[in-house]
Amino acid sequence: MFHELFVPVALLLIDLPGDPPRYTKPAGSASVRYFEFLENNTHIIYPIIAVSVVALIAFGVISAWRSEDIDGIKKAELKREIIRELRREVYGMTADRLAKSIGVPGGRMLKLLEEMAESNIVESRTDTSRVTTWRMKGLTN
Repeated sequence: MFHELFVPVALLLIDLPGDPPRYTKPAGSASVRYFEFLENNTHIIYPIIAVSVVALIAFGVISAWRSEDIDGIKKAELKREIIRELRREVYGMTADRLAKSIGVPGGRMLKLLEEMAESNIVESRTDTSRVTTWRMKGLTN
């Protein structure tokens, strides 16, 4: 009985002359030239990619720092203008109205208002329609 099972299994494992091979690699699947170039030059290509990515990240961080910084004198002048406008409007103004009246971009205005709120100079209130109004602290009840 063992001999009857062993012979067909042995014939399946042996390649007979004239039989086509059971598996052949598809033509062109891994014989692309740029794969060979990449594999042969990995010691040069990957460090170049790594250095360029680090340089791009550093450039992005430095440019973000430079674009958001305002020098101290300009920041003090803008805060003084904000205080003047908020004293005129006792019940407060939105950040958009403040930005338009002073001539400052909206994102920078919000940053200045948040700094002033941390210093307890201004306060913000949001109503039911989600409109945030900024006003001077202590002017109204």
